Amino acid sequence: MSTADTLQLMYARMLAQLGPQHWWPAETPFEVMVGAILTQNTNWSNVERAIDNLKRAGLLSLTALSDLPVALLAHYIRPAGYYNIKAGRLKNLLDHISRHFGDDLQAFFDQSLPVFRDQLLAIKGIGPETADSILLYAANLPIFVVDAYTHRILLRHQLIDEDCDYRMIQEWFMDHLPCETGLYNEFHALLVKVGNLYCKKKKPDCEACPLRGLATNQALADSR
Repeated sequence: MSTADTLQLMYARMLAQLGPQHWWPAETPFEVMVGAILTQNTNWSNVERAIDNLKRAGLLSLTALSDLPVALLAHYIRPAGYYNIKAGRLKNLLDHISRHFGDDLQAFFDQSLPVFRDQLLAIKGIGPETADSILLYAANLPIFVVDAYTHRILLRHQLIDEDCDYRMIQEWFMDHLPCETGLYNEFHALLVKVGNLYCKKKKPDCEACPLRGLATNQALADSR
């Protein structure tokens, strides 16, 4: 079985058992971007509480958050954890948009993928996973997002080596899948769901997992 076939099998199994994930859960691209920073080192339920705080206060917009003092922003996003750090990171991103794009969010999103990604990674507090989440889910650009769930699932199914880094895993997906934003979106979302429900760090539920037996199937195919 080729790598491309293995990935297609993974995708088909996850989609059949779990259904479409409708990820990223947000009303606007700007909300996606805020959520991508807030979700660092926390679970999504905490992010939802922080975003709800901003919405209730009428602050979930580029202009409103740009005008908000960083200490007050930290207060509103407190449920997301590391709130002082994340408030600073949000401000860094907003300041970049203001300084280089005159607060024109559409112009910010309309950049080419390589240029856009380099800009995001140059902003203090934005790493590859956050940058790629913004590119894929907010700007609808075709790039595969890799997270801890992805690494764990692939490693347990003997599809990567333990020392594979973010870029290597990302290229592994993108080299063997069609370059389609929708596919990358759904595939990553399904991996997150599998990681949450089945492929847990401790006490994984392998019997119920849609990917059960995948490593065995791959090993048999490779031996032929």
